[in-house]
Amino acid sequence: MKRLALGTAVVAAMMTVACNQEKAVEPAKAEAAAEQAVEMTFADERQKQSYALGSMFGKQAQGSLKSLKELGIELDAVQFEQGLLETLKDSGKLADADLQATLQVLQQEHTKLSQEAQAKAAEVQAKKAETSKTDGVAYLAENAKKEGVKVTDSGLQYEVLIEGEGASPKAEDVVEVHYRGTLLDGTQFDSSYDRGQSTSFPLNQVIPGWTEGVQLMKTGSKYRFVIPSELAYGERGAGNSIPAHSTLIFEVELLAINPKAEAEKKEEVTQ
Repeated sequence: MKRLALGTAVVAAMMTVACNQEKAVEPAKAEAAAEQAVEMTFADERQKQSYALGSMFGKQAQGSLKSLKELGIELDAVQFEQGLLETLKDSGKLADADLQATLQVLQQEHTKLSQEAQAKAAEVQAKKAETSKTDGVAYLAENAKKEGVKVTDSGLQYEVLIEGEGASPKAEDVVEVHYRGTLLDGTQFDSSYDRGQSTSFPLNQVIPGWTEGVQLMKTGSKYRFVIPSELAYGERGAGNSIPAHSTLIFEVELLAINPKAEAEKKEEVTQ
């Protein structure tokens, strides 16, 4: 099995990179595949384990071939299968040196195309970031002119939608809020309302725009904040949903300050 061992390390390395790029299978497709699966019987548990291991390798190989194809490397599935089966039988057609040289060329092509794809993705992200920055500056300038909009020294903009009558929090307090966050184009990236559950957090452990803005509120208030990029996630952005340099819009409803402590006080009173 020396021939198999020589090729495995290179192939495994390529599969690891490719599998990391593989997209998750859509639930609907997975369910459909399960419905079409043929019921199989095995003589014993070891047979079933053997089949399961082979199936797992098959899925990994399938994902690798798909990811390579997306990069522009379309391998011959028939030859791939033949190479695998013949090597398992220790009857592969390629000499050790030829096997390694061939896989090295494939690895080099894979690396080159991966780097090109990453560079292209970085270029796209850079353009998005520049657009977000330009759009943010323009939006802030126009929004500041609207009636009812106030601007703090930091550049944070806020509008009172509902004014509460309770106390205002300090930066070190824990606050309970309902909120909805959107990009300037109206794309919603987060909403406690949609989850049907308010959220609580220490006010000094969120983005600066929130820390500053929520301290302006009284319990029971609902404000609309327009938060400049530098008071939000700045040049790093946040995941795939918030591009770099994004100005963000939040509607925030302050429900309670230090809700756990308040609940404990009420419990003591009723006892």
